[in-house]
Amino acid sequence: MSPHVPSMLVRLAERGATGALIRDTGALYLADGAVVHAESPAAPGIDVLLTADGRLPSEQWREAMDAAGPHCRIARYLLDHGRLSGAELEIRHLSALYDAAYFVLAPDGGPSRFRHGAVHWFGRVRPVGVADVERESRRRRRYLTDLWPHAHLDAVPPVRRRHAARLPPVPRRQQDVLDLADGRHTPALIAAKLGRPAFHTLVDIRRLAASGHLETRTSPPPGPGHAEAAGPGAVAAGAPRGAAVRRLPFPFPDTAEDVDVVVLRRLRDALEAHL
Repeated sequence: MSPHVPSMLVRLAERGATGALIRDTGALYLADGAVVHAESPAAPGIDVLLTADGRLPSEQWREAMDAAGPHCRIARYLLDHGRLSGAELEIRHLSALYDAAYFVLAPDGGPSRFRHGAVHWFGRVRPVGVADVERESRRRRRYLTDLWPHAHLDAVPPVRRRHAARLPPVPRRQQDVLDLADGRHTPALIAAKLGRPAFHTLVDIRRLAASGHLETRTSPPPGPGHAEAAGPGAVAAGAPRGAAVRRLPFPFPDTAEDVDVVVLRRLRDALEAHL
């Protein structure tokens, strides 16, 4: 395990605990010691990722929330009513889980506390081992560093470089990000507006900076509790006071041509291994 992984998380996994590990950067939900969901102010929630591209109409999502949300069984409802196939739901859920976990396990994520018995309103899909989540988060951190070693770009609003119009055009996916690089939208806000995983947005931002389209600032990024870091679709259920949190659909329960192809292949291989 990396030294950045909270020691409390390791102990909870070893004990097979169920509940929510909460840090300044978000929360990991555990069931029997495995991670079943993750949320962070820096990453769009599963609701945004499911509905942004129109695959799941907003009215069907609201229907699932009303019927199954209070019982923490939205995932089960979507399957039982044929809204999504089992494979598609697993892929999208894993994408949201790994996306948020990357931020929850950040080296500067702050102290950890655990809420025993807490369950997530979406419901279980496929548990993931703590070691696998940590390994993927570490791989993503290395990947971003290899692209462009300026980690503060992950939090500050990107700024389009002056005279960048003279540079060669970028792919459509990166252009969407570039259009929002106005010095006001943080990466979290950009990801939420585009309905994309936050990590993929960070990849685009680093690549745009490396190609000269974005400025590489030297000012320190805002802290994990900075209000602007959480855009529409950013969730941190039960985050500590002062953290950037949007309103959740349900109360925090007390009872028990630039997609990251490598990540998609890992998700596919993981699903196929269990078929």
